[in-house]
Amino acid sequence: MKTIANLGLTSLVLIILFFSCKKFDPATSENITDQQTATDSTAVSSSAAVEKKDGKQKFIRTADIKFKVKNVVKSTYAIENATQKFGGFVTYTNLQSTIRDQVKTKISPDSTLETTKYTVQNDITIRVPNTQLDTVIKIIAKQIDFLDFRLIKADDVSLKLLSNQLSQKRNTVTQKRVEKAIDAKGKKINDVMEAENALANQKEANDNNIIENLSLEDQINFSTITLQLYQNETIKQEIIASEKDSDAYKPNLGIQIIDSLKNGWYILETIFVFLINLWPFLLIGFGGFFLYKKYFKK
Repeated sequence: MKTIANLGLTSLVLIILFFSCKKFDPATSENITDQQTATDSTAVSSSAAVEKKDGKQKFIRTADIKFKVKNVVKSTYAIENATQKFGGFVTYTNLQSTIRDQVKTKISPDSTLETTKYTVQNDITIRVPNTQLDTVIKIIAKQIDFLDFRLIKADDVSLKLLSNQLSQKRNTVTQKRVEKAIDAKGKKINDVMEAENALANQKEANDNNIIENLSLEDQINFSTITLQLYQNETIKQEIIASEKDSDAYKPNLGIQIIDSLKNGWYILETIFVFLINLWPFLLIGFGGFFLYKKYFKK
C-alpha cells in the first residue's frame, strides 16, 4: 500500500513538472510574440480604404500611421519601392538621426572611445492610386514592429463636386448673357465698363470652380498616406584619435638652444645694419667733435 502511494505521489510531481515546463516553453512564448506582431500588422488595414465598384459616391481617402520598425532606412526603401510599384509617388520624406547622448572615454594616450546614443526616424508622405490604397497599406503593415496608431479617413465629396458643376453651369450661362449685353450697349462707356467687370467676376468664379473640381478629382484618384517611422535607440561605439595638447608639439631643449642662438644672431645683424644706416649722423658727429677739439678748446 505504501509503495502504491509513493508511485502516485511521484506521478503527480512528474505531471506538475511537465505542465510547468510546457507553460514556460520558449517556443510557445515566441509564438505568442509572432501572433501579437501579426495582430499589429493586420490592424492597419481598413474597409475605409476599399473602393466599391460602380459606386456613385466619390471619396477622398487619407491614412495617417505611426509605427516602430526594426530598421528605419530599410523600411523606408521598402515603402518607397512599393509606392512606385503600384503607380504612386513620394511627395515628402525627412530621414534624420537625433543624437541623445555622446560620451568620450580616453582609453590610451592616443586613443579615445566615442559612445553615441541616437534615434533614427523618418516622416514620409506618399500618394497612391485610390484603388491601390488598401494594397499599399497591407504592404506597409509588413514593416511594423509596433503600431502606435493608425487613422484612415474616407470623406464623401460627391455633393461638393455636384455643387461646383452646377455653379459652373450657372456662371457659364450668366457669362454668355453678359457678353450679349456688352455687345448691345453700343458706345455707352460706363455701362460697358460695368458689364466688363461683371463678366470678369463671372469668369473668375467659373475658373475657381473648375480648379476646385480638378483638385478634388486629383485627391479622389490619388489617396494620401502620411507615415511616421522610428526605431529603438541605437548605440554606436567608435575608437578615434585623441587630441594632443600643444605642449606635446614643443621642440626639445637642444633645438630650443639652437633657435635662440639663431635669433640672437639675427638681432645682432639687425642692430649692425641699423647703425650702418646712421652713418651720415655718425660722420657729422665725429667731424663736429674734431673741430671742437682743434679750434674751440684752444
